[in-house]
Amino acid sequence: MSSYPGSGLGNISAMDQTQTLGLTSAITLAGPKPHDIELSKQLQEALQPFDVYESQEELYHRMVVLNKMNSLVKEWIKNIAIEKNMPPNVAETLGGKIYTFGSYRLGVHTKGADIDTLCVAPRHVDRSDFFSSFVELLKNQPNVKDLRAVEEAFVPVIKLVFDGIELDLTFARLALREVPDDQSLQDDSLLKNLDPKCVRSLNGCRVTDDILNLVPNRENFRLALRAIKLWAKRHGIYSNVLGFLGGVSWAMLVARTCQLYPNAAAATLVNKFFLVFSKWPWPQPVLLKQPEENKLGFPVWDPRVNPSDRYHLMPIITPAYPQQNSTFNVSMSTRTVMVQDFKEGLEITDNITLGKADWAKLFDPPNFFQKYKHYIVLRASAATQDHHLEWVGLVESKIRILIGNLERNQYIQLAHVNPQSFSDPNESSENIQYLSMWFIGLSFHKVENVNIDLTYDIQTFTDTVHRQAVAISMYKEGMKIEARHVRRKQLTEYLPSSVITRGREKRRTLDKDVSKVMPNKLDLGEETVVRELHTSKSDTDLLRKLATGALSGVSTYSEDSVSQDSISPGPTVGDQSAPPQEVPQEAALTNGAAPPSEAPVKLHLGEEEQEEDDEERDLPKPPPKRPHSPGYEAPVKRIEIETVREKGDEGADASIGVDTSVDQDSSMQVDERLPSTNELPDMLSPQPVPETMMKNSIRLRLK
Repeated sequence: MSSYPGSGLGNISAMDQTQTLGLTSAITLAGPKPHDIELSKQLQEALQPFDVYESQEELYHRMVVLNKMNSLVKEWIKNIAIEKNMPPNVAETLGGKIYTFGSYRLGVHTKGADIDTLCVAPRHVDRSDFFSSFVELLKNQPNVKDLRAVEEAFVPVIKLVFDGIELDLTFARLALREVPDDQSLQDDSLLKNLDPKCVRSLNGCRVTDDILNLVPNRENFRLALRAIKLWAKRHGIYSNVLGFLGGVSWAMLVARTCQLYPNAAAATLVNKFFLVFSKWPWPQPVLLKQPEENKLGFPVWDPRVNPSDRYHLMPIITPAYPQQNSTFNVSMSTRTVMVQDFKEGLEITDNITLGKADWAKLFDPPNFFQKYKHYIVLRASAATQDHHLEWVGLVESKIRILIGNLERNQYIQLAHVNPQSFSDPNESSENIQYLSMWFIGLSFHKVENVNIDLTYDIQTFTDTVHRQAVAISMYKEGMKIEARHVRRKQLTEYLPSSVITRGREKRRTLDKDVSKVMPNKLDLGEETVVRELHTSKSDTDLLRKLATGALSGVSTYSEDSVSQDSISPGPTVGDQSAPPQEVPQEAALTNGAAPPSEAPVKLHLGEEEQEEDDEERDLPKPPPKRPHSPGYEAPVKRIEIETVREKGDEGADASIGVDTSVDQDSSMQVDERLPSTNELPDMLSPQPVPETMMKNSIRLRLK
């Protein structure tokens, strides 16, 4: 039988049966059966309609573009050397190189995707040269379009389109006299004496190469990863900035699955992926290898040393030094949504294995707009297209703060943000020319006849975004942000009916134990395969190890190793009995902005309404939260300018008060996570909210 990508056949003879990749030994070394190989072929065919594969011509064009960019870099480095009085014959030998990382380096990029690239230069080239003379060189290239340098970013980058291919180009200077074409970036000693920006730039390539080196079969890994990434995008859980997982995090989860099942076919890996991570004892960390000693002094993820690392809810740790948590944005709500999706994916892939469904079912997207009865519509607008692009980027990067605020409300069970943004089809271009909207679905605990005040939760978020824009000199006249509460029946005012009704009508809560699925017969050619799902010795061993934390390497970060004198309000990685906790409310609210004295955002849930909500979602109750927005002795004065009456559905009266406010001697709310070192801080010196900024407050009474 011939081998094909994802079959796993090349694994059986080449795989060292005693080899261990990762922190633990494999769950099973069993190879694929004919049925597994057939399912993998079907998986590969099922991916074709979604444009996840490029043609040979398109792949060749990407290689040509990268070769041209590499030649430009070498020529530029040589010219810089000559300008700095180096002999021409020496300048010719200094080298320089373009490296790739991310999805392209992993071999899982899709049609039209950008390429993450890294320019590595020898020691005589400065970062200032990269953002000056190299940018000028690119401007003079006829094939370069949409050139934009973002020097102030956490990882400085040049964005451009080269001959139709979008490139993100970062920069790192090595402490070497020359950079030959065969220069490897995996040696940790290369990081010595480098500035943090260079280390962060190099980390992309180092992590990508480590992932490839830590999987037993790259072809199986790539096919499984393509399937998982497509599934995550179709399910709306592919977004690092909004608190879900980004590309590198999904790659590391699939890589860990490959380590546990090194000889499995791609179809089996997809099924085991859902099995492993639907049962994973979060916040136990996922690691691909033993973390390295911090010999160079760079900040690394280590909850024994860093109290802030103990707040991470879903840690997935990069393998390359300095190791970092790639999922620090994950919240209780986003983690809950993803775990529910893992459970659903497990049930679907079980049915695929049993012949009860095909792979298209896995990629069938749920309908986000039929899942909840209540939504918050977040609207960001600006006067020009350039201002809108900047404003939307800032607002999107801070939505996780709003999610954290909503999660702390004692009545809110889940705050689920949809990563896709929308334009308003009903908005007049005369009023707002550039507008983006995000939708946040709300699920409530079982309550009867209560008023829910969301004013403080929303107002602190908008104040944070406004002050951030002022602090980084981004704010321009015409930039606005507002939040509105709508019910499901009111979504037609904001979205086309085709968007509201597409996909599956309603997702089911998957709480049943899939290991109890009855075995079924499946015809495959002339043979009949009888599968007893997840009752084999290997899966029983897997579930036992997951329950005891044996697969996460928790001995590395055991509770005993954490200093008793350190601050420990959150769960330690080694403490499995402690449930995920939030930052203490006192700490989160110490510097909170004062709540408005008028026009609060209030929801009144009646008994009949709440019963409908209970049918939609049955989620575990979170830890105790603050009962309401805290009171202050001297609330901020607010001047009401205009009141607009609206009529909600089913007798709901909604009044929207538009007011302008200037906070006196107040600072922003602190996000529930401690400040991270790889983003702009949410906590800044107090900045006045622009006086021209209009803030919307909603008064809503639901009967």
